[in-house]
Amino acid sequence: MINGYSRKIQERIRVAAEGSIFVNSDFTDIADTETVRRNLNRLVQSGILRRILKGVYEKPEYSEMLKEYVATDPDAVAKALARSYHWTIAPCGNTALNLLGLSTQVTAVWSYISDGPYKTYEWNSMKLEFKHRTNKEITGLSYMTILVIQALKTLGKTNVTSRTVQMLKARLDDGDKATMLKEAAQSTDWVYNIIRQIAGEVQGK
Repeated sequence: MINGYSRKIQERIRVAAEGSIFVNSDFTDIADTETVRRNLNRLVQSGILRRILKGVYEKPEYSEMLKEYVATDPDAVAKALARSYHWTIAPCGNTALNLLGLSTQVTAVWSYISDGPYKTYEWNSMKLEFKHRTNKEITGLSYMTILVIQALKTLGKTNVTSRTVQMLKARLDDGDKATMLKEAAQSTDWVYNIIRQIAGEVQGK
């Protein structure tokens, strides 16, 4: 029976893209948590997975061009932790700007707002930071809506330019824009006005 569980777990990992991040709860439809944990630890020992944090594993991505393994994606780790603990999260601060292409500044701290507790996680030279926010700020909003709102708040009203609006217009698809218009209606007036410009509802000054 255990061998059957092992085959199913390994098959799920095998078909996943290199660089994928897994947590124990990703396999609880196959086996109980303890069985999953034992199997994932065996896969770490065999080199199929590598452990990033306790209960967080990566299927390593190897670059033939660089002849080395690609660095772990911190955003993927953050999403995996949120998935494991049933948190709603979204990048904030410089992390939000980076992910939307509004900043190229490299940061060693990846920051997120969350409806879970305040938590920090570190591995190698990377740090994840989860900042608690009230449910009304994030729960029920799509990832992209929260991401854009946080990016705009980070920039501040006076630093959002027509170029910023154009970059976000190009980055977001029509579905994202329509969803943002609906979901962000209760946000700060100036933020919602920018979102309306991004969606093409109104013209910027």
